[in-house]
Amino acid sequence: MLPPVPNPAEFGVTSDYGFLSPELPLEVLPDPYYADWEMIVGNLHPLILSKRLQSMVDHLPLLSVIHLRTEAEWRRAYVVLVFILHGYVWSGDSPTERIPPQLTVPLFEVCERLELPPVATYAGVCLWNYKPVFADEPATNLDNLACLQTFTGSLDEQWFYLISVAIEARGAPAIPLMLRAITAARTGNSQIVTECLQRLAETIDETSTLLQRMYEHCDPYVFYNRIRPYLAGSKNMSDAGLPKGLLYDDGHTLEYRQYGGGSNAQSSLIQFFDIVLGVEHRPTGTSRSDEQSTDGIKSRNSFIHEMRTYMPGPHRRFLEQIDSVANIRPFVEARRGDSALCIAYDACLAMLRVLRDKHITVVSRYIILQSRSARQPSRSTNPTPTAVTNLATATPADKKKLRGTGGTALIPFLKQARDETGEPAIDAWARRLLSNGPADKNFASLSKVGEQPDGHLEVVGLCGTWTADENEGGICHW
Repeated sequence: MLPPVPNPAEFGVTSDYGFLSPELPLEVLPDPYYADWEMIVGNLHPLILSKRLQSMVDHLPLLSVIHLRTEAEWRRAYVVLVFILHGYVWSGDSPTERIPPQLTVPLFEVCERLELPPVATYAGVCLWNYKPVFADEPATNLDNLACLQTFTGSLDEQWFYLISVAIEARGAPAIPLMLRAITAARTGNSQIVTECLQRLAETIDETSTLLQRMYEHCDPYVFYNRIRPYLAGSKNMSDAGLPKGLLYDDGHTLEYRQYGGGSNAQSSLIQFFDIVLGVEHRPTGTSRSDEQSTDGIKSRNSFIHEMRTYMPGPHRRFLEQIDSVANIRPFVEARRGDSALCIAYDACLAMLRVLRDKHITVVSRYIILQSRSARQPSRSTNPTPTAVTNLATATPADKKKLRGTGGTALIPFLKQARDETGEPAIDAWARRLLSNGPADKNFASLSKVGEQPDGHLEVVGLCGTWTADENEGGICHW
């Protein structure tokens, strides 16, 4: 007997808001007992600038979580505590390793309730960190959104978070849409499945358009040097000054822990798209020929699945339920003669790949190129060494494997995830266009200018390939 198609409402997921909370996030905790927390997070930027944040946190009383009553209050407490946590760790000239009990104890309890790790996640900086500017206008319109918390107080940081909020809202209608498609596939209704896939392709295309608006108000230099360091986790962060991770002190024991920081891979919406379309991701660095593990079970991308542990518990369980009922890919594969159905399915894959291509472009502009600029030797006659140690100033041992805030090798992961998106395509011609290699022996491979298998990116200029490494002058190479 087939498992039932899950009801999104049981997991806090709605057709209007998707994985965003159906009720607006709280702007402050209502109980005055938590006034000290709210005072610090409300003045986070000036406390960071004046270098007084750590002293304020160290002198906090150890507050209990017993006065948190509603789910919205638990979420607000999480947002408050993780913003204070990351400010505490990354606001100095070098990262602070030890986390005092005033943060550790309540944060652990809040995270246990919300089924989240004690670190800033996508949920904390995006899903539960927005408000409408005008209460009588939609809270899902990008032009009517503002952030509740930031580290820098800058428009750039707000815009960076709000783009993701808007994408989540725009993609929300796709959730009930694809549940309808799954139900229709069970009864063999190709027409409904086709219509749902056509609308899904349009929705994914709309999210890509929103992603491109990142450039409007978020400056790459500001993002890389001022915002991104605060979003870093403690996993694989030796180069940024945390070789062992963070030392959490609960007042009784000291324990080193390592967690990835906030990452778009923690978006339940994007993973939902993958699951319903049957897109499978392998461990980074493996090819299709390696997809079968030694025991005959398909190996899955450990990073993508690890990121589910950084999602709120109900969202994670919803994806698990969707995974157990997803049937669109085999339904389409069994009906290759239905051209409308196959075209609609391939269009969804094409739009999802375009979204990932645009994300790689954003990452290249905001991280890869900025990291190269940061490593350029100073042209000053009196160069001074960098005094700050964080994710922006870190120099990885392997410069071709720059790490993201989530701790993974950035470009190899993103490029492989993009290339895998087109692999399920039904039509051979579509598969050729969407894959990183030939669909079959009758087609030639489509090469990608400037992309290397090891993740090295080259910047392509008008007359060749421009390099931006420290020891080369940027002259075009052939």
